[in-house]
Amino acid sequence: MSSLPITELTTRARDIFRMVVEGYLTSGQPVGSKTLAGDSGINLSPASIRSVLADLEMLGLLAAPHTSAGRMPTEMGLRLFVDGMMQVAEPTADERAAIERHLSEPGPIEAALAATSAVLSDLSACAGLVMVPRREARLAQFSLVPLATGRALAVLVGEDGAVENRVLDLAAPVRPGALEEASNFITARLAGRTLAEAVRAMRAEIASGRSALDAASRDLVERGIAIWSEDATQRPVLIVRGQANLLDESTLGDLERVRSLLDDLENKQSVAELLDIAREADSTRIFIGSENRLFALSGSSVIASPYRDREGRVVGVVGVIGPTRLNYARVVPMVDFTAQSLGKLIG
Repeated sequence: MSSLPITELTTRARDIFRMVVEGYLTSGQPVGSKTLAGDSGINLSPASIRSVLADLEMLGLLAAPHTSAGRMPTEMGLRLFVDGMMQVAEPTADERAAIERHLSEPGPIEAALAATSAVLSDLSACAGLVMVPRREARLAQFSLVPLATGRALAVLVGEDGAVENRVLDLAAPVRPGALEEASNFITARLAGRTLAEAVRAMRAEIASGRSALDAASRDLVERGIAIWSEDATQRPVLIVRGQANLLDESTLGDLERVRSLLDDLENKQSVAELLDIAREADSTRIFIGSENRLFALSGSSVIASPYRDREGRVVGVVGVIGPTRLNYARVVPMVDFTAQSLGKLIG
């Protein structure tokens, strides 16, 4: 079935549809005609309301889980509501303060991201997700320090003072001074560049024959930059907190769905690929149920927003995952505010 644009529904149908969706998102239970008739905003008999509900069901916007039950929105109906009817509410002062407080705690950026995921989980009663920014730090210095025979320590220093070390296996004994020569060559081309930018510049210079490096030093340069490039691709890219929030009383009768969802979350690479789609968005993205193949079986929704560095480049994604009946109007602006706050921190 295909649904009509929201503008083509009658005013009566729009009002009843909105009340069913909002009632379901609040309670998690189907909404019946008697409940709607008791609302002071609708001056219709239960019979008239049932007729409208039946029309909305035929359009594929509502469904009845049982013959005698009320109606609940379908995924198509939720999409129509989110895109055309939802009125978002700004995060409260307490919610904003909680998010900013966790982000302002001293420590490495990964700790702040983990705290962000946790506070989003607590505030939304969902699982919090944060994609760690791909490391594009501006670099300042590179050193190769000899260790035992056949090994060296590669030391990378960022402009922000961060220092990281890796052990490098050498293919063969190197001549005296080769480590220092390779270190100086790399450092001279790192200044103010990201690793990717520096790698391109170094390889272009070597390939063109402009470099005065001998074969041994060129090999050290290649090995030195390769170990960082390979390491970056193997970093965990996703932080998940609050999976326990997905196990509430409403899930007791649907344990198979929850088990499927938890299995999906264990496969962090697949979730990261989903969040990567949100990297391309201008604002917060909402994925509802089977709209995304990953969560088709678990019937879950994801709200995700990209966050940017001071130059406006997208460096990561923050969001939550929960049941399709989550409070979109409250959670969407909360995720958006968190993304903006993260951007200020990263910037």
